[in-house]
Formats: sequence, C-alpha cells, structure tokens
Amino acid sequence: MAGTLAYQLFNNGRLKEIEKEAVARLGKCELCPRKCRVNRLLNEKGVCRIGRMAMVASFGPHFGEEPPLVGQFGSGTIFFSYCNLLCNFCQNFEISHGGEGERVNPFELAGIMMDLQKAGCNNINFVTPSHVIPQIIEAVGIALEKGLNVPLVYNTGGYDEVDSLKLLEGMIDIYMPDFKFWDRDAAQTACHAPDYPDVAREAIREMHRQVGDLVIENGIAVKGLLVRHLVMPEGKAGTRKVARFLSREISKETYINIMAQYRPCGNAYEVPWLARRITLQEHDEALQMAREEGLKRIVW
Repeated sequence: MAGTLAYQLFNNGRLKEIEKEAVARLGKCELCPRKCRVNRLLNEKGVCRIGRMAMVASFGPHFGEEPPLVGQFGSGTIFFSYCNLLCNFCQNFEISHGGEGERVNPFELAGIMMDLQKAGCNNINFVTPSHVIPQIIEAVGIALEKGLNVPLVYNTGGYDEVDSLKLLEGMIDIYMPDFKFWDRDAAQTACHAPDYPDVAREAIREMHRQVGDLVIENGIAVKGLLVRHLVMPEGKAGTRKVARFLSREISKETYINIMAQYRPCGNAYEVPWLARRITLQEHDEALQMAREEGLKRIVW
C-alpha cells in the first residue's frame, strides 16, 4: 500500500513526536543551510521570508513531471511560495522571489492533499519544500487521519540540511532533488550559495539512505530517489562530475533526468553565461557524459 511508511509513523505515535520537534526548530531556525536563526514561531523572517505559516502559490494535477510520477491522472503538485535557494534564473521567479501565494494553516494544507488524492493524482508532490518542513509534517498528520494513502514526493532544489531531512525519514516516499551545480563559483553566481555542491552531495546521500533507488510498479513510481540535473550554458552545471558522483557514490541505478529546458528567466540576463538557452549539442554532450560515467536510468 502506498504511504505505508507514513502510516507506521502515524499509528505508533512517532509522527506526533517528530511534529513537535520540527515545529520547535522554527524557534531558532536552522532548517536549511542558510541557518538564519530567526524565531519563525514569532513570524520573524530570514532568507526564505516565511514565518510560522506556509504559503501556497498553486496546486493541482501536473502533467509536466517525469512519466513515473504523472501516470494517467497527474502528479498532485503543491507549489510553496518563496524559497531558501533563490536562483537568479528561476523559472518560477514570481513564486520563489516574489512570494505569490496565500498563507495556509495545517488543516487547509491537509485539505489540499486530500483534494488532490480525490482527483486521482498518483502522489502528493511538495514543490520547494525545504523551508516549510515543519508545516508539511503538521499537515501530513492531519491528512493521514483523513485517509491519505498516496506516495509523498519531496521535490527540492537540493539545498537541504541533513538534520532536517532526517525528520522526514519514514514519511517521504520519493525524494526528487535537483543537483544544479558542481562548481562552487557557479553556485555563488547563480544562487549566492557557494556551499551548494557540498550541501547537495550530503543531502542526496541522506535521501538515498532513506529510500534507495527508484522503484516503479506498473509504470508508477512508488518509492526511491529521482535526481534532476538541468544542463546549463557553457557546461557550468558540471554534468560529468555530477554523473560521476551519482554513479560511484550513490548508485549506478540512480534514476536521473538530464533536462534540456533551461531558458533565461528572472535576473539571468545580468550574468553573461546565464543569458542564453543551451544548444542541442550541449544537451547531447551532457547525455553522453552521464552514459560514460555509468548511469543506466537516464531520461530527458
């Protein structure tokens, strides 16, 4: 049964303990690598600009995700407002930087999950969740009481604190992180996060430890790790090194999407190497690198 792990936490009472711990961490917030240490319980705001309550920009069945997530009825996406990474080229700039959306309490967020399940979605897909982990945990507990039983997807930019990911062990079925940049200078230029490569490596290790390689049943993902890698102009994403890391240090069976859809958005035009789309040749070379490094489950 999908969602079995979360039900185990719910049934043995452990989920309530995790929720209490997670919410307490908002009091001196170090949920993500930014470590702003603001008191979000009092609505103080750091880099992510979110206080006690989460904000949702949009939700609904989404058919643009990877095929194992979409199936016939779509992935039940919930797009959270604001972000802890704030890439200057973000394709959802109005949401991540501009904060479009509305505040939701845990009961409202749980209601959204149930509506998506009733619509036939194959999963609940939390998009940009790193800064609202406690709020998600609160809402999942309520939704489980109401009968939530589809897999939960953690769809993240990859800038995640391992200690925060550990709060989600046994609750998240599918982790779907980006691995955006291998090079610290590129990450500093694009995200003001020079530690991004180090953080992403450790986060992906933890995610894989929790859920293993992606498991697909009848064409639908039910558990495991799915990595996204956006090919960038001038090879700035470091595709070969990312692929080598995944193949040698995570698993050759890592399911990876080598994405070709980069286009300049947001403030990308302020950086010369971000100011153009990638070429077909650049994407073909990235696919070849992933194959040469031994990855077997490559989509694009």
